[in-house]
Amino acid sequence: MYAIVRCGGRQEKVALDDVLTVDKLADEEAGSSVTFPALLVVDDGTVISDPEELSAYQVTGEVVGPAKGPKINMIHYRNKTGYKRRQGHRQQYTQVRITGIEKA
Repeated sequence: MYAIVRCGGRQEKVALDDVLTVDKLADEEAGSSVTFPALLVVDDGTVISDPEELSAYQVTGEVVGPAKGPKINMIHYRNKTGYKRRQGHRQQYTQVRITGIEKA
């Protein structure tokens, strides 16, 4: 059984015990529970995509902890003017372990 869920403006395919990396969830401690809206559920070859049936399904997860993305360096340079700027960025993420895909 797996599901397609919406998280952080993206859609992710998840199954039981998958660890999902999503954009940083504010006010979420390690060990707390989160729920995601299901967009599609596949159970033993049966595809459920009707919104009325999907409202009965719930995808739950447990916050594992914070994570960081790769360091990105940006360099701005303009020729012959002496203009040089360097800037860096590292995206903050939250890791979530999927604990259940169940019909409520």
